[in-house]
Amino acid sequence: MSRSRIVIVGAGFAGYQAARTLSRRFRGAAEIVLVNPNDYFLYLPLLPEVAAGVLEPRRVSVSLAGTLRNTRLVLGEVSGVDLDGRKITYTDPEGRDGELEYDRLVLTVGSVNKLLPIPGVAEHAHGFRGMPEALYLRDHVTRQVALAANESDPAEADARCTFVVVGAGYTGTEVAAHGKLFTDSLAKQHRRAGNGLRDDARPRWMLLDIAPRVLPELDRRLSKTAHRVLRRRGVDVRTEMSVKEATKEGVLLDDGEFIRTRSLIWCVGVRPDPVVEQLGLATERGRLLVDEYLEVPGHPEVLACGDAAAVPDLTRPGEFTPMTAQHASRQGKVAADNVAASLGRGKRRPYKHHDLGFTVDLGGIQAAANPLHIPLSGPLASVVTRGYHLAAMPGNRVRVAADWLLDAVLPRQAAQLGLVRSWSVPLDTASPEVARVPGGPARAGAEQGGSGAGT
Repeated sequence: MSRSRIVIVGAGFAGYQAARTLSRRFRGAAEIVLVNPNDYFLYLPLLPEVAAGVLEPRRVSVSLAGTLRNTRLVLGEVSGVDLDGRKITYTDPEGRDGELEYDRLVLTVGSVNKLLPIPGVAEHAHGFRGMPEALYLRDHVTRQVALAANESDPAEADARCTFVVVGAGYTGTEVAAHGKLFTDSLAKQHRRAGNGLRDDARPRWMLLDIAPRVLPELDRRLSKTAHRVLRRRGVDVRTEMSVKEATKEGVLLDDGEFIRTRSLIWCVGVRPDPVVEQLGLATERGRLLVDEYLEVPGHPEVLACGDAAAVPDLTRPGEFTPMTAQHASRQGKVAADNVAASLGRGKRRPYKHHDLGFTVDLGGIQAAANPLHIPLSGPLASVVTRGYHLAAMPGNRVRVAADWLLDAVLPRQAAQLGLVRSWSVPLDTASPEVARVPGGPARAGAEQGGSGAGT
């Protein structure tokens, strides 16, 4: 008899955990196929540290072939799902089309940047959803400080040293916190080298959000801790404020103030991958509706989880689980168990999450955490946060720890890599500009979950 084929679309938190759980459960008794545009799992919560020069890119990129046994990796971007014919179509990195039939399908196609109808944002802002964006931001920040050091016009130098982050959730808060430390280090190096950076030309970071406080999804005590650390570090935090218009010269705020800047970083959130809409199934705010067993109604052979799925929150009847990494990871395990149960191995179970706390890395020795709902801040919270990340990562732990140690005793490296150009990381991944870049930002099959780290 032929083996059952289980196809998993996406190698983010949900997809990776589903593949790892199934590979261990079946040990070759079923054919497990993982379809993803890249050959690595991206540990998204540490991406701000890549952008800030703390970690090298490969530290947060875990090899799929090196860590997933009994799993066939297919490099490709899914373009369609034939539910009646039980097959998917995809395009590989070289533009060739292919298709895969399945007996069971796990959809973890993830999310893309959330766009708002604000003039100029799509043209002048950059998101923060993957490795290309992190590498671009790292180069861009380094370049702006270097250009400011040789700028004769003080106003232009100030504009190049001003960085505006929109969105004070997990990602935006961590990007601003790490970014301020990074640019302060770069400015210090330029002054030591005598490169002409004025003493009063200090890097300025702004963090904007329409919410009344930073990290609005967390406990108020964690929010206050993060706000206090950011303020003390010199980040200009403005709540109940957003961008009205973006131009090449800067951004216009809701209150009418114009901020001259060359750096607009968009971290307002994510939306489900557009591939979900193509399925023609019931959705909830763009997310595919599933039951508590993560099954798609009317198609028990198809399961969905992660950012692309609207999963009922059994701890809060009537609501759905938020789009975070911790939910995606745990849903991936439940989806794998339920797939195995449908093939006669074990018993299926509903997804029910018990929140044990959150961690937010604020750079240096600062963090905010509430493990087991015990609020922590400062160095102790930093130890807890980094300990959690090391435990949660499926690989590269020693390398990550080594980079943290080196960062504690050595200055940041201020070298541009020049690997990613601005036009290759548009905010809107559906932009025609993507077509100009071979292997540009992937859409379907790149689920990573929100960057919030949960315990």
